[in-house]
Amino acid sequence: MLFCRIGPRRVFIDDLIINWLNLCRHHAWILVLGLAFLEACPGVGLFTSGAILLSICTLLFSEQWMSLWLMLPLAFSGACLSDHLGFYLGRWLGPKFQDTEFAQKRATQLQRGEAFIVKYGTYSVLLGRLVPAVRSIVPLLVGAAGTRPVKFTLLDILACALWSAGLGLLVLGLDSLI
Repeated sequence: MLFCRIGPRRVFIDDLIINWLNLCRHHAWILVLGLAFLEACPGVGLFTSGAILLSICTLLFSEQWMSLWLMLPLAFSGACLSDHLGFYLGRWLGPKFQDTEFAQKRATQLQRGEAFIVKYGTYSVLLGRLVPAVRSIVPLLVGAAGTRPVKFTLLDILACALWSAGLGLLVLGLDSLI
């Protein structure tokens, strides 16, 4: 469990999220969109677990606070926006990216991502969306490699659609266990 320190006491983050959802149920869509964006965001995605998004979505669905028909397009949009941010950041930085302090601190993860791209080529966009360990860095590296934007966009839309469908299936499956 994750926690943060508020004053002299520790508060579990899941308690904060659940309390916020109880108070602001009508704004839950922001949480789904935001968490889907953050889990694939370059840099931030290395520290944001998809399990948080899955847990929140399962809670929202099981409590009937949000339908899958609203939740999944929001998750798709957040994921797609984040992937495109990473892609265009990679295109903008290009080969200079390897020299940044960010890249040097995360050399192991980047090497794993580069090996993934070399192995699967541009289809790494599709596969990378489904592998949490490289999800946030594959679009960045594919952009730095000079992949054409149209090809990236088409593959990413397909990847995010498959990922969203998988999220929906997991939410339905976990809901049946609750």
